[in-house]
Amino acid sequence: MITNNMSFPVRYIGLFMLLASLGCEQAPKDDTPWISLFDGQSLTGWTQKGGEAQYDIRDGMIVGTTVRDTPNSFMTTDKMYGDFILEFEYLVDSTMNSGVQIRSNSFPYYREGRVHGYQIEIDPSDRAWSAGIYEEANRGWLNTLENNSEAQKAFKQNDWNHYRIEAIGDTLKTWINDVPAAYLIDDKTASGFIGLQVHSIYENQKEGTEVMWKNIKILTDSLSNYSRKSPLTPIITKNQLTVSEKKEGWQLLWDGKTTNGWRGARLDEFPEEGWIIEDGVLTVLPSGGAESAAGGDIVTKELYGDFELKADFKITEGANSGIKYYVDTDLNKGPGSSIGLEYQILDDARHPDAKLGNHDGSRTVASLYDLIQADTNKHMNPIGAWNTAHIVSKDGHVEHWLNGTKVLEYERSSADYRKLVAESKYAKWPNFGESERGHILLQDHGDRVSFRNVKVKPIETK
Repeated sequence: MITNNMSFPVRYIGLFMLLASLGCEQAPKDDTPWISLFDGQSLTGWTQKGGEAQYDIRDGMIVGTTVRDTPNSFMTTDKMYGDFILEFEYLVDSTMNSGVQIRSNSFPYYREGRVHGYQIEIDPSDRAWSAGIYEEANRGWLNTLENNSEAQKAFKQNDWNHYRIEAIGDTLKTWINDVPAAYLIDDKTASGFIGLQVHSIYENQKEGTEVMWKNIKILTDSLSNYSRKSPLTPIITKNQLTVSEKKEGWQLLWDGKTTNGWRGARLDEFPEEGWIIEDGVLTVLPSGGAESAAGGDIVTKELYGDFELKADFKITEGANSGIKYYVDTDLNKGPGSSIGLEYQILDDARHPDAKLGNHDGSRTVASLYDLIQADTNKHMNPIGAWNTAHIVSKDGHVEHWLNGTKVLEYERSSADYRKLVAESKYAKWPNFGESERGHILLQDHGDRVSFRNVKVKPIETK
């Protein structure tokens, strides 16, 4: 037998090399048509928004460095993305908080351009919520990892981690180092930029800590061919309270399925016609544009004093409706709507009320109906898209918000408020809008308007 100096049979060497070759050939090959978002050499195609943290290129990586006395910073893609699959690797300092924005935006009307949208968390703290889903500058936590110990353990401290993010339709799924992390169904935002966050730092945190990203790649075509199934149970936000809302004391005002907690403004129970519930949406049906001519207004059975209210609404072309608060259903027993302060819902471009009112513009969308005009810089989404109304009433101070932007504020019972009332059609009702408590009302104005995600947070005052 011929052997080499190591006494290994020569004939086995060829067999070993053949097996090794076959093993290499059988290794899975990634033929996914990825598109690189970072060329490894420059930030071409990216723009910084928000704060002034430092972003540099180093050894084929984007390196973000914390800077003191600056807000959250974001290196964002110039291109907007709707449906996609995104993968990347990152290495983060153990003392930092960071994240990657997806479907995010920056608009002048929204908090002076503040970046907002979904964030896939990077969390090296003991909490270990990396790859959870947070909504920056809006609703807060949507999908935490407190009930997903496998994903929490998957994060590698002081080492490179790999994320996979799928955003397809209303479904967001994440993986950390190939471990399923988050599974969210939410249709708040359909498209936007991708952004690499360097979080602001507190006084006790060290300046100059770093987070690094590399191998950033995206897929936007034929996504069904590459999408992965997730074994997780999805978190659905429609007509549900988010993690942050539960902690803040919010309550569902409508459960998305039944008429529980609501009645007709002039009835003991919910109207038998004029309103429908379909697929988690509460809709008042059209009946010719008259006030309370069909099913009529509906009100909460409960009374509310100081509160915050949020409700998504969707209008049809030329529609008119409203959300009223501090409603007293005993004030008006005749024709028309029940009496209360009103957050106006209107198609400003097509409904004649937009040009009417006791005060100029006071019947436009988000205005305090017939009394105070909403800011003309407000943003209303197109017909058929959802908008969010937000009303805050505390210690006599009231604010109207539309799609995350405050559009007016006033003081109930103030001299200025009473003057406005005295000059309006409400003057015939003594102390109009000054009740300590009242119903919340969704208006039937004869046009098709839909509501969902109706939530209230009672505020306890001293």
